[in-house]
Amino acid sequence: MQQSGDPLRIQVFNTLEDAILNGSYKEGDSLNELRLSKSLGVSRTPVREALMQLELEGLVKNIPNKGAVVVGISEQDVEDIYEIRIRTEGLAARLCAEKITDEELEELEQCMALQEYYLKKQDSAKEMGELDGEFHRIIFAASKSRPLQNVLTSFHNYIRRARAVSVCVTGRAEESVSEHRAILEAITKHDGELAEKLTAEHIKNARDNIATTVHTSCEP
Repeated sequence: MQQSGDPLRIQVFNTLEDAILNGSYKEGDSLNELRLSKSLGVSRTPVREALMQLELEGLVKNIPNKGAVVVGISEQDVEDIYEIRIRTEGLAARLCAEKITDEELEELEQCMALQEYYLKKQDSAKEMGELDGEFHRIIFAASKSRPLQNVLTSFHNYIRRARAVSVCVTGRAEESVSEHRAILEAITKHDGELAEKLTAEHIKNARDNIATTVHTSCEP
């Protein structure tokens, strides 16, 4: 495990959370403290603390005589989260259009340009997925609403795997980038109403696409 300035507990939590969200740990898998501490090269204390946090997040549950077991994210969870995103990300886009700074607008444009660049390249699913998330992150931050930003960031983490599958589906990446460009143009014009409308439609399209491809796998 790479060391950083973050507390060890946070490093362990992030590692385990990523493994659950990307499907490395499947629903029903047992997460043994001792095995995890050995594989991660840490003591059992940060592992135990990370598992407790994962339980609070709803990603694992403790079963008597078995310990921590992966719950994961169900298809129903994904559907519910998308429904909430449709209603809240539109609001974030509206606030962004009204409050975005010139620096944030430039950052959003640079992200958009990179998406259009990688769209033309083959085998760029990983970069496209990361840039998709970054595009939305910039909008959340530019909304200047910290509660809204925290909620939406959590939702994006939870459906990371489903979003990656969606971007990989033939034709969806092109549609997504085109939708992002339209949203950016509305934000550039500071048209909050249009930005909200286009963003809600964008999330609906992503949800509908995942509804028919949730069982599809795609290697980044």
